[in-house]
Amino acid sequence: MAQLLHTMFRVANLDKSIAFYTNVLGMKLLRQVENKDYKYTLAFVGYGKENEGHAVIELTYNWGESNYDHGTAFGHIALGVNDIYIACDKIRAAGGKISREPGPVLGGSTHIAFVTDPDGYKVELIQQN
Repeated sequence: MAQLLHTMFRVANLDKSIAFYTNVLGMKLLRQVENKDYKYTLAFVGYGKENEGHAVIELTYNWGESNYDHGTAFGHIALGVNDIYIACDKIRAAGGKISREPGPVLGGSTHIAFVTDPDGYKVELIQQN
């Protein structure tokens, strides 16, 4: 059986992205690896470690790159939260950008919201209870 380990995002400003995922979304910086020969730095953030069964996010900073095209295929990642309204208030208070206010999904009853990270990636919040 396989296990989902991580999703990778290329980022323009590693410090700003780490701050967003840790300070705004409450993840932990799990590890950071710098490769001087190939000029990139990786930072892994998440709510728990991969070797403990948690999927994490790999933030990849290619030195000197500041602009990426997200394309039209990628949509978003999703996080389950206990209270979407409180989560959005906390995200807003921490300086995060709510790009879709919390409320029921169109044609359904599940409450969702969207947050945009510093590089424009979308993070969906889904009410879990």
